[in-house]
Amino acid sequence: MKNQSVIFFDIDGTLLTHDKKLPPLTKEAIFNLKEQGHLVAIATGRAPFMFEGLRKELGIDTFVSYNGQYVVLNGEVLYTNPLNSLSLEKLAKTALHRNHPIVYMDHLDMKANVPEHEYIKESIATLKIDRFPAHDPLYYKGRALYQSLLFCPEGEEKQYEQEFKDFDFVRWHPVSVDIVPKGGSKAIGIQKIVKELGLSEENVYAFGDGLNDTAMLSMVKNSVAMGNAEERVQKVAKYVTKSVEDNGIHYGLQMVGLL
Repeated sequence: MKNQSVIFFDIDGTLLTHDKKLPPLTKEAIFNLKEQGHLVAIATGRAPFMFEGLRKELGIDTFVSYNGQYVVLNGEVLYTNPLNSLSLEKLAKTALHRNHPIVYMDHLDMKANVPEHEYIKESIATLKIDRFPAHDPLYYKGRALYQSLLFCPEGEEKQYEQEFKDFDFVRWHPVSVDIVPKGGSKAIGIQKIVKELGLSEENVYAFGDGLNDTAMLSMVKNSVAMGNAEERVQKVAKYVTKSVEDNGIHYGLQMVGLL
């Protein structure tokens, strides 16, 4: 397609409402884009197994997951960026002494290093997914992990930021923080896909609402922040659409001229 564009969508608070529902008008807009010949992709902090159902529902097989650490183009793995295993092992031992559990995550599953913890239950429950991390304290051994979750109250991640320079810590819940490789972001994952497709920056769009979307929205020329995004997220985007609850995707796609 001569004027094909690629449009990246965050999931939580962007494609899905805060009740994890996909608005009918959003679904209609996605299929409209595909009918026009555009490539629709997902860019999320979630693991691939956490949005498999959504991908099937929307017919999407291109995605940036784990905040840029596991990237798939047309069903094929294009790029991976695993965590430093030695540093992660050291971090996990430190966190256990502070009663801060860890969940290890690869592209297939996630396992907790403690049998149970209230913070894990509380935060994972908000994702409304059909799986919960089982206990396997040695899951980090012998496999590539693309993200982990550190469970601690707001502000307490600062001590880890000082101690573990191999990682970035991105808060997504009052008691949970994403652990990703230093410098890793959705923006890097998007760059890998765009380069492989050979598209110009004018043909790249991104929609998001969270703090982990700021790098993506800053980098993509045609960036759209959701109306429900924090002000600091909206400030880095070129456009601001309505909230996810108010059909912000459909409205935003009209705003940028794709619908």
